[in-house]
Amino acid sequence: MERITTDICIVGAGPVGLFAVFEAGLLKMRCHVVDALPTVGGQLAEIYPKKPIYDIPGFPEVLAGDLVDNLMKQIEPFHPTFTLGERVEKLEKQEDGSFRVVTSENTEIFCKVVVIAGGLGSFEPRKPAIEQLENFEGKGVAYMVKDPEKFRSKRVVLAGGGDSALDWTIFLSGVAEELTLVHRGTSFRGVPESAEKVVSMAEEGHIKLLLKSNVTEVHGNGKLNAVTVMIDNETPYTIEADYFIPLFGLVPKLGPIEDWGLELEKGAIKVNTFDYSTNIEGVYAIGDINTYPGKLKLILCGFHEAALMAQSAYNIINPGKKYVLKYTTVNGIQELQ
Repeated sequence: MERITTDICIVGAGPVGLFAVFEAGLLKMRCHVVDALPTVGGQLAEIYPKKPIYDIPGFPEVLAGDLVDNLMKQIEPFHPTFTLGERVEKLEKQEDGSFRVVTSENTEIFCKVVVIAGGLGSFEPRKPAIEQLENFEGKGVAYMVKDPEKFRSKRVVLAGGGDSALDWTIFLSGVAEELTLVHRGTSFRGVPESAEKVVSMAEEGHIKLLLKSNVTEVHGNGKLNAVTVMIDNETPYTIEADYFIPLFGLVPKLGPIEDWGLELEKGAIKVNTFDYSTNIEGVYAIGDINTYPGKLKLILCGFHEAALMAQSAYNIINPGKKYVLKYTTVNGIQELQ
């Protein structure tokens, strides 16, 4: 069990959560960021990294993935720490007013302030309707690739037709002993260059590619050892496999946040627009996960909310200490670290 102590625990590593690290860093507050996804960036990185965004100030056009990269570079001077691939399950307020945050892998984060920047909620994998599938979760069935080395020299079956399926097919082709990509269509939804590369790899015999196919059954005795693929909806084909990874996208759910005692309205967290605090002192909500009169679900609005949140959080973390606003244009980042 890992134990982490920090000033602020930020739940959500999307663009708003990352910018909150920057705003907190300017005020010399340490941040630890937790996200259920295995990488930073939230929707921008997981769903549409190559999609251009047009409403970020100073950028007439920026790719979603590039925006995430820039945000990570921006917060480097403040040395944030991360727990990725773990969902926050518990939020417990301690007697002294601080918090204990516990993840799905029992990582404990002790902090004075909690900032919920979970976008539309925690993203959970869209699971295919395959009988007995859940019985093999953690025993050969995985919905995300957290550690590619786990699949070293193994027989892996991937399913999906989007960017994630294509990218991991390309990457794991050099890791797995045998790799099969199963896709129900004949064309891919992902980046054309990636699709072309996957097709070429199949033609050269580096991987197996099964189009117009679906995985319909999983087999094993306590651990996965094979899957059945239905080709053209009529021909069953059994593949020996150590791992089956269906990559059919993610769906947002509020998840355990619903049980934390926060005031909710239509699946969002109600906040005070003075500082985006919630009904629990020391807990803030910023970005798409909050709601208030006139709310706009825009990244730039989330950035604004992060700035005001940080000013308020400073008073909790540094009671009685007066803060004088310093501009980065005058002092620079190094002066403010």
